[in-house]
Amino acid sequence: MAEKCYRSELIGLFGCPVDENPTVVIIEAAFKALGLNYRYNTMLVYPEDLETAVKSLKALHMKGTHITIPHKVNVIPYLDRLTDTAALIGAVNTVYEDHGEMVGENTDGKGFIKSLEDEQIKISGKKAVVLGAGGAARAIAVELALAGAQKIIIVNRSRDRGETLVKLINEKTKAHAEFALWEGCYNVDENTDILVNCTSIGLYPDTNVPDINYYTLKSTTVVCDIIPNPLHTRFMARAQACGCKTLDGFSMLINQAAVSFKLWTGIDAPVEIMKMAMINENNHL
Repeated sequence: MAEKCYRSELIGLFGCPVDENPTVVIIEAAFKALGLNYRYNTMLVYPEDLETAVKSLKALHMKGTHITIPHKVNVIPYLDRLTDTAALIGAVNTVYEDHGEMVGENTDGKGFIKSLEDEQIKISGKKAVVLGAGGAARAIAVELALAGAQKIIIVNRSRDRGETLVKLINEKTKAHAEFALWEGCYNVDENTDILVNCTSIGLYPDTNVPDINYYTLKSTTVVCDIIPNPLHTRFMARAQACGCKTLDGFSMLINQAAVSFKLWTGIDAPVEIMKMAMINENNHL
């Protein structure tokens, strides 16, 4: 008989703010379903404490962590190495342990692309508009480019960060990218096929919506929001009122978490159980 182990394998989530992030619900449901002695810990990490927090991963023998706002870019110098995908994107949302090294990966874009594919939304040859230029935006924009998007417009209030992302896409992928400075209300071009909100605007308890002209949205535009809480944001409601097909942050959250789960445990994630856990959680809010 194997000796009972009273120590759980630890996974974290580093972010600021992080109290409203529901990822723990789906990951813990997956651990329970597979009988894994793992624990997922949602941790408030201030920017000035990020280096110390990352160093603690090894000290506490953790299997890894999720990285969320605002640490996805700033975490990179504190890791041992990056995967090729994370290095190209220049942002990390998942850290996993590999032979004593803490490795940075990015599953945000992969989760987003899988969500589009699940809904049979075509990417190749399409025009996409990405609101924001932070870590999630970098991952999604690059993955859209790699999936065959023809043109990508990066809309951001910071010119430097936006133009840096545009340069990355133009130099490292076959897509053509352009920058649009987000000053006041942004008018979405009527030829836009995919519009993605990659900002934190609308994340609970924030009830705001991105400052765009919703009257310029066309019913042919697929409007996506990466925010996981609430599952149905006001941004989604406004887009639906314009007749647009919408895709919320739910499927992306599940799909990116499933990839991370496999990196941490070596086991395929029980995706359907994770989906039901999130749906049940939302019903009880």
